[in-house]
This record gives sequence, structure tokens and C-alpha cells, in this order.
Amino acid sequence: MPANYRPATAEDFEFMYSLYFHPDINPFLLYDPMERPEFVPVFNALLAQKVLYIFEYEGQAAGMFKLIPLAHRTAHIAYVGGVAMSPAYAGRGLGKKLMAAIIDVARAMGLRRLELSTATTNERAIRLYQSVGFEPEGVLRQYSWLRPQNEFLDEVMMSLLLEPEDPNQIKFQKK
Repeated sequence: MPANYRPATAEDFEFMYSLYFHPDINPFLLYDPMERPEFVPVFNALLAQKVLYIFEYEGQAAGMFKLIPLAHRTAHIAYVGGVAMSPAYAGRGLGKKLMAAIIDVARAMGLRRLELSTATTNERAIRLYQSVGFEPEGVLRQYSWLRPQNEFLDEVMMSLLLEPEDPNQIKFQKK
């Protein structure tokens, strides 16, 4: 069975919580460690915004991502965040399929540019993003603060420019 993606639902809470707060994954994502009850309103807000997606492999949740469209003059752009693969699926070469799913969603939304940032120390992620066409645009110094470690991380900003499927028509998200 091929890889697939779908919008996240309330039933995905435990899976997403387990990824966001996995000790190997959490330092590279947005949220400081928190207990389940603290994460419920965060998760519900993201669900309401319709920006969460589940990446599936062989019918099982294997990874996740957020695709957050921007507005107005930047309505052709979305920020990619929360990209994570379950450790149970790591090492299977699914990273490129996960990134392909993100690009598929972006194209279906008529987007022209994807942006993301990752810690400059996250070399594995940087290689993955570059392998699917993202290019570094600069370093955001002391961008993320890991509160538990009292440490700042520099992040590399990366982007991917997408060509529209029909060059005569560019769609934009309306806010």
C-alpha cells in the first residue's frame, strides 16, 4: 500500500502528542514539553485552523506536518512546520514521501512558495529538505529557545518555489 496523507482529526491526538513530545523529536519542533491536558487546547486550535495533516504508510499514521497558508500579498506562500516521522517508521526512506505529500497539498492549494526553518544542527532534516528542492535562504540567529535546556538554536530558513500546474492560472487562498 502506498504512502498517503489526510487532514488530521480529533482521533489523531495521541499520535500527534507522541510525536511532538518524543524526546528525540521535540527539540526540533515548536512546543516546549507539556502534559497532555496542556496540549489539548493547542491541538484543538490547530485542528480548527485546518493546518494539521497526517502522513500514512501502509494504512497507519507514520508522520505529521502543518501547512500554514499566509494571507494578503503573501497568500501564495505557506509555512511548513511540525514535520516529523514516527521513530517506528524512521530509516525506511519515507522522508521524501512525506515531503512529496506536503508538496502535493501545497500544489492543490495553488501555492507558489513553501517556507520552513530548521535548526542549523539538524543536518539530517536539512539534507532531506534539499533533496526535494528546498534551498537555504539564510540563518535566523538565536531563533528558537529551548526553555528546558536554556539554550538558543540558530535556524536555517529554506524555501521551495512551486510552478503552477497551469501557468495561465494562479489560485490563492482567501482569508
